[in-house]
Amino acid sequence: MTVPNLGTGERNESSTPPPNFISTIIDEDLQSGKHKTVITRFPPEPNGYLHIGHAKSICINFGLASAYNGRCHLRFDDTNPTKEETEYVETIKESVRWLGFDWGEHLYYASDYFEQLYHWAEELIQKGKAYVDDLTADQIREYRGTLTEPGKESPYRQRSTEENLDLFRRMRAGEFPDGSRVLRAKIDMASPNMNLRDPVMYRILHATHPHTGDDWNIYPMYDYAHGQSDSIEGITHSICTLEFEDHRPLYEWFIEQLGIYRPQQIEFARLNLTYSVMSKRKLLELVKEGNVSGWDDPRMPTLVGMRRRGYTPESIRNFCERIGVGRNDSWIDMSILEESVREDLNERAPRVMGVLRPLRLVIDNYPEQMTEEFDAANHPNKPEMGSRKVPFSRVVYIEKDDFMEEPAKGYFRLAPGREVRLRYAYIVQCVGVVKDENTGEVVEVHCTYDPETRGGSTPDGRKIKGTIHWVSARHSIQAEVRLYDRLFTVPNPGGDRNGPDWKSCLNPASIERIGSCRMEPCLASAEPESRYQFERQGYFYVDPSDSSPGAPVFNRTVTLRDSWAKSGG
Repeated sequence: MTVPNLGTGERNESSTPPPNFISTIIDEDLQSGKHKTVITRFPPEPNGYLHIGHAKSICINFGLASAYNGRCHLRFDDTNPTKEETEYVETIKESVRWLGFDWGEHLYYASDYFEQLYHWAEELIQKGKAYVDDLTADQIREYRGTLTEPGKESPYRQRSTEENLDLFRRMRAGEFPDGSRVLRAKIDMASPNMNLRDPVMYRILHATHPHTGDDWNIYPMYDYAHGQSDSIEGITHSICTLEFEDHRPLYEWFIEQLGIYRPQQIEFARLNLTYSVMSKRKLLELVKEGNVSGWDDPRMPTLVGMRRRGYTPESIRNFCERIGVGRNDSWIDMSILEESVREDLNERAPRVMGVLRPLRLVIDNYPEQMTEEFDAANHPNKPEMGSRKVPFSRVVYIEKDDFMEEPAKGYFRLAPGREVRLRYAYIVQCVGVVKDENTGEVVEVHCTYDPETRGGSTPDGRKIKGTIHWVSARHSIQAEVRLYDRLFTVPNPGGDRNGPDWKSCLNPASIERIGSCRMEPCLASAEPESRYQFERQGYFYVDPSDSSPGAPVFNRTVTLRDSWAKSGG
């Protein structure tokens, strides 16, 4: 089989990612004439939602194909119908598109090749390279041996070609119950590579397949289907994570025995992100047990969760480019991902004022019925983003944290007798407080304002160290804000096999819902999926699921700075 020449094989300088060891291999292959174009693939199993680890693979495979004017296939590894759903197929396609990539007409399924894979399996039986085994799954594990001891051959290993073909065809016909027989490759039970100790190729599963229905009673294993699928599609560079390195000899063995086109498998280090889990099994467990609200919970490392939290596709692509492509497994600190979205949103997010924990502030000498408007820039460094009018009145809300009755050293915000600047408005001085009779908590602050300081100016040159944000009580809207934090309290949840259960590391403070926040009136019309920087607070995203007209719900994407680094985690 030859690889079709459907690309130029030349670098596309406008989309070339930074050089790495994979691009070096590709350069050599193109220069030597081994390939005339680059064809990669992204082959997810449709048994869950994609997460940030998959994003790295997507960016590598689609990015390299684009960089060399080649193409990248999207192929669903749908070989296990008991765990796969059409819902997962659709959300995977949507997530890949959201990241900014497209497979064009090259959408495939491993199940597209079931008939060909079956005939190749019969060919291996006829060559004496595969046999039907009646051992149970437990017995197969027992016979497999250990890393220090060779395996033991199955008593069914020497079945004749005729008997194996007959049994395999009857397996396909549905004559035998689930788990009663398997087809195994006949390689070497003493191989130091455990993957070559007669691996299972097919198992019996009487299950309806989302793509092929009830056509099949047997299904191929990933290690058998994957390499042949790559070969059928003419993949030039089969790029996968390091855990498949020990599987590469098996990948190549099947292709060599069948005498078909051989793609080149190349392994790279997977993404391990601190304060997260990258196992779809564990993520599904969190969903099913109600530890999170769903796959799209903004605390989840899934792409749908990150999207709902307000991450941009550009920030994720930039993050994947920043961490690079290497051969050694390592942990990437969550702060690098957060800084990537922080940098992106700093450029694109308009500024607004929102008070999350309101404290009433009354300006005693301001006319009671008077209202003013102040011009506020939507972005301090981008005049092209325009400005907005912010209404001001005698009563405003400020953050509770912006007032301290007995200020600590280094505290420059509002306190009795102290002046602060109200952002865009006036300088005010605290002249008194009102406290709750029962708790003694300050519930209202009274100030006076200096009319000569409109816009925050100081004509007399006096120095004002503190500037705080605010909203007019009369004009502001009430909104719900959700403050999200890291899902786990430790960098590597459950990473120590002798340590606590990984779910015991769930962060009980990973979400805080605040329903009485006060916002600028302009946010009443905030569209779902809009992004804003709440001045001095962080970057926020209008939740597309829970917001309604006039009642936006804001998800905090990220703080303005790395609060974990500041607090020591």
